[in-house]
Amino acid sequence: MQLSRIIITEISDNQVIYLKEVDGERQFPILIGIFEATSIDRRVKSPAHPPRPLTHDLIVNIAEALGAEIESVVISELHDQTYFAQLRLRRGEELIEIDSRPSDAIAVAVTFQPPLPIYVAEEVLEKVTGKS
Repeated sequence: MQLSRIIITEISDNQVIYLKEVDGERQFPILIGIFEATSIDRRVKSPAHPPRPLTHDLIVNIAEALGAEIESVVISELHDQTYFAQLRLRRGEELIEIDSRPSDAIAVAVTFQPPLPIYVAEEVLEKVTGKS
């Protein structure tokens, strides 16, 4: 999946990001908070790192300081209109999955150039798009 659109509006607490299949037509929105939306938007528009680390930069720095490499983001579940995600880290041969909100995981993904891969479980895609 790839981040295809970010919609930021001042008239709502909820902002929207759209994920779209890289080699397909399925796409879906995720409602996120304003902080995450502006962080994602800022990094997409200007990939240069700020002079001081933002929260999502801090997550990357902590992982690296602990000898782990962040590999990807997985949106793994959808329950009661709430998405669940994991950050996948690798330390040597060990795969570590860290529970995350999708918005935070995507914000971490776009701190990298190129952005980290974003995967969505097939069952989640089927639920939100009605297509397989």
